[in-house]
Amino acid sequence: MIIHSAAFIKSSPTIKECPRSAIPEFGFIGRSNVGKSSLINMLTGWSKLAKISVQPGKTRTINHFMVNDSWYLVDLPGYGYAKVPVKLREKWVKATEEYILKRENLVSLFVLLDTRHKPQRSDLEFMEFLGLNEIPFARVFTKSDKLNITALENSVNQYNSEMLINWESLPVSFITSAVKGNGRDNILNYIEESINNFSTVT
Repeated sequence: MIIHSAAFIKSSPTIKECPRSAIPEFGFIGRSNVGKSSLINMLTGWSKLAKISVQPGKTRTINHFMVNDSWYLVDLPGYGYAKVPVKLREKWVKATEEYILKRENLVSLFVLLDTRHKPQRSDLEFMEFLGLNEIPFARVFTKSDKLNITALENSVNQYNSEMLINWESLPVSFITSAVKGNGRDNILNYIEESINNFSTVT
C-alpha cells in the first residue's frame, strides 16, 4: 500500500461522537510510552500527524485520521501508567472498551508492545480480553532498534511463551522501529489485505 494522503479528522471522547461512517477502521493501542504516535507517523509518512509527547498518557480521546480517503487509522487512549486521576483514567478505559466492542467497522486492532520490557500483565490481560470477545488483533513489537538481534528474539519469545499458556495459537505479529522504518511495508500490506477482505464481506 502506498500512502497518498493522511489527515486528522476528529477527536471523540466517546463512541457516540465518533465519525458516522462505514469505511474500514484500524485501531492502535498500547501501554503509555510504547511509541504509538511515532509508529503512526512512520506508517503514514507524515512526521507530525500524531503528536508525540514526552509525558506518557497524553492520548485521552478516540482520534480518527483519514488515510488515502478510504480508511481510518484510529489512535486510542493507552492503558497502564498515566499521571491522571483514577476516575478520569476509568473514563478513558470505558470509552475505549465500548469502542472496541461496539464499533462495527473496526476491522482490526494493533496492540503495541515495547520490546525493551518483559511481558507486562496489563498487555497480556488486554490481549486476553480481545481474544475472549473475538476482536481481531495483531501484535506490534515496537522500538526494535533499541535491542540487538538476540535480545529482540528473546523479548518476542517471552511473549510467545506467556501467551501460549492460554492461547492455542499466536496472533499475527510485526516487529517495528519508528526510527528505521522497520515493519512499515508489512503492516501496510496487512491493512490493505484486511480492507479487501472487509469489502468482500460487506
